Amino acid sequence: MTGRDGGAELTPTGNSPVVILVRPQLAENIGAAARAMANGGLFHLRLVAPRDGWPQAKAWRMSSGADRLLDAATLHSSVADAIADLHHVYATCPRPRHIIKPILTARGAAAELRAVCARELRAGVLFGPERAGLDNDDMAQADALVRFPLNPAFMSLNLAQAVMVLAYEWWTAAEETLPRVLMTNETKVATKGELDNFLAHLTDELDACGFLRNLPKRPGMVRNIRHLFERGEVTSQELRTLHGIVTELAHGRRQLGRLEESEQT
Repeated sequence: MTGRDGGAELTPTGNSPVVILVRPQLAENIGAAARAMANGGLFHLRLVAPRDGWPQAKAWRMSSGADRLLDAATLHSSVADAIADLHHVYATCPRPRHIIKPILTARGAAAELRAVCARELRAGVLFGPERAGLDNDDMAQADALVRFPLNPAFMSLNLAQAVMVLAYEWWTAAEETLPRVLMTNETKVATKGELDNFLAHLTDELDACGFLRNLPKRPGMVRNIRHLFERGEVTSQELRTLHGIVTELAHGRRQLGRLEESEQT
């Protein structure tokens, strides 16, 4: 019925939250939500009374290879049935609607979900229908609400986007990738010794060409040149290139000097 060919190899790792789509209207949104789940390492999908029934081939076509999540998705007639085996339930809600419950950001919810799942308890997150979101009866079954702090003048997200925000926060809550790295490819960051060697080469040639001829100012000028190169992580390859530039400039200057001498004689 779905016309799929297997999709990506997606295997659940550890205890992760269940994503529960309540009365979703479009199969394409279910597929896109599954794709977002796979991006963020969420593997358990439950569908509550999808408008057009289930399964729907359009969902698989829209999932971009997250077929296994859709294959394993379970169908439920009510929210109560979908959450019956869970210990903690969160509900996404763009507008609190005067409900007295804890309200978390996506980041806060991800942190709590990590803590809950680490205790081997089962948790789930409710996402409402595309048009109107969860109703009050749906939210009454949740322990806490999740509200994304976005532009207050325009907080509209489609279903898959909402799932993506939470999936991203779930993944990054345990992600150890450094926030900033220098990509050096085949080279490496130069050592202080390599940098000193280059700066000595550069300073010698600057002395030779007369750039540092103002002796009172020379120490400060040399320090300023060092500061320039110390600001960033210069790589060994870049230093080799700079060595070559300085050498060629010096060679060219010496050649020019010989030409000028020959013209004068």
